[in-house]
Amino acid sequence: MATIIEIFGSVRNYFTRALRHPLGFLGLNGASLSGVLLVTLLVLDFTGYHGNPYLGILTFLILPIVFVCSLLLIPIGEFRYKKRLLRRKPSKELPLYLSLDLNNPRHRNRFTVIAILTLVNFTILGIVSFRGMEFMDSVHFCGETCHQVMNPEWVAHQNSPHARVLCVDCHIGSGADWYVKAKLSGVRQVFATLFNTFPRPIPTPIHNLRPARDTCEQCHWPEKFHGDKVKVIPHFEDDEANTELKTVLLLKVGGGVAGNQDRGIHWHVLNHVEYDSDESRENIYNIRVIQSNGDTLRYAWKGKEPPKNEILEPRVMDCVDCHNRPTHIYSMPDAALDNALFWGVIPQSLPNIRGIGYRVLTTKYASREDAAIRIPELLRAGYQDKHPSVLQEMDPELSRTAQTLVGIYNKNIFPSMNVDWGTYPNHLGHEDFPGCFRCHDEEHVAENGDAISQDCSTCHTLLAIEEQDPKVLEVIFPKE
Repeated sequence: MATIIEIFGSVRNYFTRALRHPLGFLGLNGASLSGVLLVTLLVLDFTGYHGNPYLGILTFLILPIVFVCSLLLIPIGEFRYKKRLLRRKPSKELPLYLSLDLNNPRHRNRFTVIAILTLVNFTILGIVSFRGMEFMDSVHFCGETCHQVMNPEWVAHQNSPHARVLCVDCHIGSGADWYVKAKLSGVRQVFATLFNTFPRPIPTPIHNLRPARDTCEQCHWPEKFHGDKVKVIPHFEDDEANTELKTVLLLKVGGGVAGNQDRGIHWHVLNHVEYDSDESRENIYNIRVIQSNGDTLRYAWKGKEPPKNEILEPRVMDCVDCHNRPTHIYSMPDAALDNALFWGVIPQSLPNIRGIGYRVLTTKYASREDAAIRIPELLRAGYQDKHPSVLQEMDPELSRTAQTLVGIYNKNIFPSMNVDWGTYPNHLGHEDFPGCFRCHDEEHVAENGDAISQDCSTCHTLLAIEEQDPKVLEVIFPKE
């Protein structure tokens, strides 16, 4: 019992000296308060309560920093107090600097308690560091912490084929070097957010993005792709009956090993292709194909020269040069309406809903809140003019359709970030944006006079073009 009393007495004297200096007082109280809060929030985290991302910032970023800084202030305060005391009355029994003699019971007792407290502190900080790393790698941290800035990307990610893939898996990937690069790059973005100097919309492409071979190809392996793929593209006419048409393509996906019967669309990433483009990567001026024998085939954009002040970006072609919106996908109004009609989310029985819906979606709205109010009003106004009977006969369908249109708008349009229809081009295909035709335009010519082909059959075979009942579908999907 005496030993315990001596231990606590020794520690009490240490903290008493620390408390007599403002820095020690601040450190001891700060460590106590932040430590209790930290442990409480960690317990809540382990029990499954996550609250919102701002609570995570408090738990894993702010409180640990306050806790560590407060702990450092305690010995500083004790040292400053002893220095002030010795200046007034020198004493050999109170050394200024740390003196440790384990043969001295007082030193041994103090060392024991401090060692135990240090172990506890390191345990807490170790848990916090681990959970903090997990928190900063989470989708919620990336998408919701900077809510206004990242809201378009966050919403698009939640509705994408990669919704279950973490942001860091694509934007950072594995390995410490890219992790450090990403965090250093993020410092500039944090200041831009704090001082409200970030661009609207967020510019793309991301020029310091990790190469797709280190990220995408960890799951999607071009050498294992093979064969062709049937794709059916629905389209609805802007007529009374919303006439459904279908285009059927046989996509030449391709794959295999470079130089060994490699073919199809994925020929581009199986071989070494380089190009020089402007900052947007929409204007490609020079292309170089490094052939298997080591020779380089060079293509130049005929009759086109980059602006004098334009610095061309040399780049090795990879997945994101075509799949530039693999996750943050923003639809065009035509495609969004066609898909909604095809899947029955919008009833095809509503007369001319394709045309009226398009006009409603492409109307300019001041904000998302304004759109939520005006879209139902404009939809009903459209039917009031042309089909007044629908307002009474199909009121439930109209209400559901109005909410569907609001949902389509909210997934694609973000007025506060200046994101509108077509703000972000999608290079997969060539319907709404140049896409494939950035290179396949018959205008990129090699030194021997050969041009990069624009022949449709290079990448796909057209089995049907906007037909109501394509015969080929009866062959591919025979009715039982």
